[in-house]
Amino acid sequence: MTVLERLRDKANSLPALPGVYIMKDSEGKVIYVGKSKKLKNRVTSYFVGSSHSLKTHKMVSLVRDFDYIVCKTEIEALTLENVLIKKHSPKYNIKLKDAKSYPYIKVTGEEYPKLFVTRERRSDRGRYYGPYSGSSAAHAALDAVMKVFSLPTCKRSFPKDIGKDRPCIYRDMGRCIAPCAGGVGAEEYGRLVKGAERVLEGHSSEAKEQLRAEMERASEALEFERAASLRDSILALDRLSEKQKVVADGKVSRDVFAVYISEAECALAMLSIREGALINKSEFILSAVDTASPEELVSLIASHYDEWGNIPREVMLDFPISDEDRELLSEYLSLNTRYKVAVRLPERGDGRALCNMALENAKESARQHRLEGEREDRNVKRLAELLGLAELPSRIEAYDISNIGNENIVGSMVVWQGGRLKKSDYRIFNVKTTDGADDYGSMREVLTRRLSHIGDGSLSTGESPELILVDGGVGHVGVARGVLEELSLEIPVYGMVKDDFHKTRALTDEFNEISIAKEFDVYGFVYNLQEEAHRFAVKSSQRAKTKTLTHSVLEKIEGIGPAKSRALLRSMPLGKIKEASVEELLSVKGIGRSDAERIVQYFKDKRKG
Repeated sequence: MTVLERLRDKANSLPALPGVYIMKDSEGKVIYVGKSKKLKNRVTSYFVGSSHSLKTHKMVSLVRDFDYIVCKTEIEALTLENVLIKKHSPKYNIKLKDAKSYPYIKVTGEEYPKLFVTRERRSDRGRYYGPYSGSSAAHAALDAVMKVFSLPTCKRSFPKDIGKDRPCIYRDMGRCIAPCAGGVGAEEYGRLVKGAERVLEGHSSEAKEQLRAEMERASEALEFERAASLRDSILALDRLSEKQKVVADGKVSRDVFAVYISEAECALAMLSIREGALINKSEFILSAVDTASPEELVSLIASHYDEWGNIPREVMLDFPISDEDRELLSEYLSLNTRYKVAVRLPERGDGRALCNMALENAKESARQHRLEGEREDRNVKRLAELLGLAELPSRIEAYDISNIGNENIVGSMVVWQGGRLKKSDYRIFNVKTTDGADDYGSMREVLTRRLSHIGDGSLSTGESPELILVDGGVGHVGVARGVLEELSLEIPVYGMVKDDFHKTRALTDEFNEISIAKEFDVYGFVYNLQEEAHRFAVKSSQRAKTKTLTHSVLEKIEGIGPAKSRALLRSMPLGKIKEASVEELLSVKGIGRSDAERIVQYFKDKRKG
């Protein structure tokens, strides 16, 4: 029985019930997660017929097994699907990929939250507001809410720093509630932060009404400085509102999604309207163009709100979906709010105009993405000409070695594919076989471990690069060629040679050096690859070194494992732990007397040695 026949038989045995299916490759890695109202019908469709899209056909060709989970309802299946996609990040599920790195305002999940501008979104306890059109817009919004709610802008951390220093001048100016003085509890602080978040969500009118009422009370009580400060806060909110384009009635709050699909690109645009004003817009490039079906887009939108929240009362879509899917999305979003979320497909009026605006933004994002890809393609074409390659490389891998001292040696692999950096294929190799800082030995180990996976069926490392670039000169190229010969592989390999100022000046094989100093675009392309490989390697090496200098030092002590090490380091710095007495160490939760005595003795012996 063939693999396809086995999978088809297994699919035919599934129940016709709602659920989630999980496709796996030969290594057991999850490559696709989907949901269906009827599991049997959906999963069977993958293994019969030949009318699949190119990407679906490729995914199915890699499937060696699948799991499934039966759910009570389609809502439950949609929820589970999003959880599993976040957990496994399957290669063939569509994902939102930012067309550019937009700034956000982050509110941390601490007892006394911090607010700051960031371009990096993480799946953590923090809440993110945006994206903003630029850094200046994000900082203007942040400055406004910090001023309105008198939140601290210093780098102090609360409650740790309460009472350590005197309050700064901002307290006297009425610009800060000064939690450092100890008079502001976590509950009151949290209430102010919630107010700031409401403004960032676009509900500034509530804050202005409250501030005006407080200003009137302050004036009546002859507290003129307080009234003036409140007036300035209202003006700050007005300035923030002026920067937001009014596109609808003042009571309207909705998000609008539109998708633009061409033969080459697929882009999703979102407009966020709050109280009639367009407060944010963002565009995303979808990473799996030909699988962006309406059903998958519904899952994508649900996942977006799962991660970022701020669900409006109305969501408008510019692409057709079935009434069944529209009700599913509406019900799903409503479960996460205290109100009914309407999902509409407007055909006329203001809603249609907003959908057209979103579609134009998606179209422009796709155009810019295409132009960027064309520039990259031109650079690769010219690079191939300079190197005399027989074919244009569609996948380029660049390698670098980084070490701090004789420990924590790592090798990095970064990948350029499909017109841009493919970060999902980046890899870090912890070098295990070299004795000390041996760049050649480290490069040999890294390339051997990576290239030995070519053709083994794994999703990323199973692919073969069509050009290899290594950080270094002729010696590093010789090492790489030796590895290729041992593995019977024929792949062009060149070294990225730097000048005295640590800038890439040429590419070299074992015999020739090709200058790229005057090839501006090619130089920029290679330089960016080299710097990306270097950055990725150094970051990983530093992370490993930090871990060595903290946890592993304590974990060398008998009876001190990772949990106790973390508890100690949360309570006091490593330097203080080294000098602490037994009684001081006993104050740390989870540390017994025998542990404390061993720690004291360990560092005492270290000082003697």
